[in-house]
Amino acid sequence: MFLLEQIARFIDPAAIAIVLGGTLITTIFRAPWAHIGRAFAALGLLGKADPTADAAAARISVSRIRELAEVRSINCVDRVETAQRFLMRAARELSEARSSRDFARWAIDEIEGRRLRHQAAIGVWRAIAEAGPSMGMIGTIIGLVQMFAQMDDPSTIGPAMAVAMLTTLYGIILSAGIAAPVAGRLESLSETELAWQMSACKQLELLARDELDAAPQGRPARPAFRTAA
Repeated sequence: MFLLEQIARFIDPAAIAIVLGGTLITTIFRAPWAHIGRAFAALGLLGKADPTADAAAARISVSRIRELAEVRSINCVDRVETAQRFLMRAARELSEARSSRDFARWAIDEIEGRRLRHQAAIGVWRAIAEAGPSMGMIGTIIGLVQMFAQMDDPSTIGPAMAVAMLTTLYGIILSAGIAAPVAGRLESLSETELAWQMSACKQLELLARDELDAAPQGRPARPAFRTAA
């Protein structure tokens, strides 16, 4: 019971409304709804994302794609089974590409698009981290104004002072305790994910050079099917 009473002292609906409401309004003005939705949807990745395992799985999938291209044809690599949607799309683009330049062009556009989407989501959380302390300071000023305006009534000083102090506390918690760590974690996940995707695309581009660019360079192209000895 004592612990609950102590915790209750740090809960003030007015202070919460000022900090969270003000931060939300500021964020809405700074970012489109699509970016905000993507930012909150990315929260689901914080606990289950495993970039190291994804990179290892990608290496296996790329090896399977290369083996299938050697055994049959590069036009069949889209049949490789993989749980990674990015590599499924990459395999499909590779099977439809007419040259390594076509695939490389797709890979650059795709990865850059992913980078921009990641940065948009990260930017929303960084905006929240920046707005939180500012909203806390606004709440502090509001609380102090209320306190000084009602100095003749001691019973109103306590609630006004609570709003002044708790808004600062909430702003710091929202910024340093929630938004900034989320942004940092998402940025780390983004960098790791884009790194293995670029590496996979580079290997597939080299495969495309061997398979698709061989004939124009005067080298015999690989046969579509390899007959058994």
